[in-house]
Amino acid sequence: MNTEQRDILLSVTAATVHTVLLKHGIRRTWIRGCRPLYNADRRIVGPAFTLRYVPSREDLATPASWGSPISTRAAIEAMPEGCICVADAIGNTGAGIFGDILVERLVQRGVCGLVTDGAMRDGAGVRDTGLPVWASGLAAPASITELTFVAWQEPVGCGGVAVFPHDVIVADDDGAVVIPAAMVATVCEIAPQQELYEAWAHEQVKKGAALPGLYPPSEETLKRYKQETGV
Repeated sequence: MNTEQRDILLSVTAATVHTVLLKHGIRRTWIRGCRPLYNADRRIVGPAFTLRYVPSREDLATPASWGSPISTRAAIEAMPEGCICVADAIGNTGAGIFGDILVERLVQRGVCGLVTDGAMRDGAGVRDTGLPVWASGLAAPASITELTFVAWQEPVGCGGVAVFPHDVIVADDDGAVVIPAAMVATVCEIAPQQELYEAWAHEQVKKGAALPGLYPPSEETLKRYKQETGV
C-alpha cells in the first residue's frame, strides 16, 4: 500500500470496502466480535502486523513468559511505524491481552491502532494512551489466565477472518475490515466511485425516489446519474 492508496482508503468507509470485496467474491472480511472500544472516533488504515494466541497451557503461560523471546513484549518491538496490530485471541474474552503499559509502547512505536477479537484490560489507562482500539470488551485477568502467546507475523484467524501479514486493515464505526494485499489497488479504484454513487442515490431517496432500479442501479439510472454528475 502506497501513500496515495492509504489516503483513498481513509476517505471511504469500512462498509464500502466490504461491499467492494463482496462483489469480487471475497466474503469473509469483517472481523467479528471486534467493535470500536477506545479512541476509535476516526478511521484508521494500515498494514496488518499479526499476533497469534492459543488456549492457555500452564507450563507455557506463566508470568515468566512475559520476558521470553517469544512474547507480546518482543513482538511489539518488531512492529513498524504505521502498522495496525491485529491480535488473534481466538475470540476469548476472559482475559485482557493488552493493558495500558503495552498499549503505551505501541503508541511510542508509532503503531496506528489495535484490532482484536479478544479483550483489553486497564481500560482507563488504555483510553488515556490515545491509541485507537477495536476489541470485544474488557477483562481484569491477565492474558496468561486464558491464553498463550505463540507467534507474530504469521497468518491468523481473527474474528473468523483470515488475516495475513501486510493485508490492509480499514477500521471505523462499523468495525474492522481486511483487504487482501493483492486487492488493495482494486478496492482503491472502485470504492470512491461507489461512495459517489451512493451519495447521489441517498439524495434521490430524500426526494422520494423508490429503491427498485436505484439501489442497485439500473442501466437507465446509471445513465441519468452520469448525466447529472458528469462522472
